[in-house]
Amino acid sequence: MATASLSSCPACGALAELADNFCEACGRALADRSGASPSARNHIHVDLGAVAGVTDRGHQHDRNEDAFALALAETPVGLASLAVVCDGVSTSTRPDEASQIAVETALRVLAEALQAGVAIEGALQTAALSADAAVRDLDEGSVNAPATTFIAGVATAAAVSVCWVGDSRAYWLPADDGLAAQLLTCDDSLAEELAAAGALTEAEALTSPHAHVLTRWLGADAEPIDPHVAVIQPPSPGILLLCSDGLWNYEPAAEGLRRLAGAAPFPDLAGAADVLVAFALEAGGHDNVTVVLSAVPPLTTATTDHKGTA
Repeated sequence: MATASLSSCPACGALAELADNFCEACGRALADRSGASPSARNHIHVDLGAVAGVTDRGHQHDRNEDAFALALAETPVGLASLAVVCDGVSTSTRPDEASQIAVETALRVLAEALQAGVAIEGALQTAALSADAAVRDLDEGSVNAPATTFIAGVATAAAVSVCWVGDSRAYWLPADDGLAAQLLTCDDSLAEELAAAGALTEAEALTSPHAHVLTRWLGADAEPIDPHVAVIQPPSPGILLLCSDGLWNYEPAAEGLRRLAGAAPFPDLAGAADVLVAFALEAGGHDNVTVVLSAVPPLTTATTDHKGTA
């Protein structure tokens, strides 16, 4: 997959080459290096068939500090869907730029590594480290350096693999109602650490003022990262969900998210992503919200070598 192939225009949503800061589909001039003006990033919908994503500014924020990037690619282990979601840390400087450069860098590095035959776990960790380096390079000596959370996922016919730093999450949502949905990640947050130490119950941790105090993130003022990786071999078809806390704040339970996603016909990933984002907005929409869904196994009818970035 050529890394300069297709991206999702933040103005019209079309998959097109964004050359010289213009979308070749709609002709719209694009404002910044990511191709997305602040208003253009308010709501973006990308559908690549086997993987789809939606991000929305929400009701309270002046700008969308979330970002995502998607791709489908043929790899040595077969067709794979690749997805990255980043949630810029609002208290940092330029969080919207941090999340954008992180998803763009991670997707490019991940795709190149997989197509070169690097094992999925190693490719994910390399992508996370590269994204961290790119965010660190944004720092200009500010008090609160640009920072973002990070989560990436790779779905193939054989396995689901995720890699993360921070409190953006991954869930496995099996299509078979007889199988349990699962949270695949563990938040890098103070609340999670207090719950793990027995100082708080899980319910108390969710409502604690420490719930979103991060202990790990990408950026110049973070400790050197050691990205988490989790891998499962699903026994049946289903969906890998990656999301920012703008969604799971309102429904942290895996089964609850599966019920919500099930409101759209399986495997209408774009429709299910719309449903989940709409749920978060109707529940309050106090934060930016991003949802990415990948079919497992990837749909064999999908067009490969496509990319989308938001």
